[in-house]
Amino acid sequence: MNYNTKREAIIMREYGRSVQRYVDFAKNIVDKAQRQTAAENIIQMMSSLNPQLKYTQDYKQKLWSQLLVMSNFELDVDVPDSVPTSAEAAQMTPSPIPYPRSNIRMKNYGKNVESLIEKAVQLKDEEQKEELVHLIANFMKLTYKNWSNEEVNNHLIREDLRTISRGGLIISDDMHIEITAPTGNPQGNKKRNAQNKGKNNSSYSRNRNNKNNKRFR
Repeated sequence: MNYNTKREAIIMREYGRSVQRYVDFAKNIVDKAQRQTAAENIIQMMSSLNPQLKYTQDYKQKLWSQLLVMSNFELDVDVPDSVPTSAEAAQMTPSPIPYPRSNIRMKNYGKNVESLIEKAVQLKDEEQKEELVHLIANFMKLTYKNWSNEEVNNHLIREDLRTISRGGLIISDDMHIEITAPTGNPQGNKKRNAQNKGKNNSSYSRNRNNKNNKRFR
């Protein structure tokens, strides 16, 4: 009896000894077209045996890479361009991507807030600058609340904005800072909100009076 412990070790055990035999057989096929067809059939077999690999990115390239590994890179077939065709290329590690390092004055707001503040400082149009400053302040309040999980004082947002902008941006005391950033003119939004609130109250009163009148008829 031939025990598995006495047989040659399997390079990739998840595919079993039968697939390894097919790979070894494909290496010895002389005709290039037949060898390519055999390799593609093995890829289909590997895909069926390892179906969860289909949900990963570039799973076809990974299957071809595994096939070449199982053949000790001795299988002469056409593979996708991104698949390494030698053991040296497979062992090469990509060069690390340098992490962007920059000094953030207040890390609880993040780099994006500082970038927005820098753009706001450079704006020449005062109306656009005021609107952008209002949006930045609203976003700062939302970010600070998410970071600290506490209620945020508007005075703190004003002082932090002044500090980050190095005094280039100043929020007026009458500017309302809220969690949800509005669109359009900040002052105009306040007027529209007040008008809508009055309309809603009026509609509620009319509906309530109508219900009362119907009740006593």
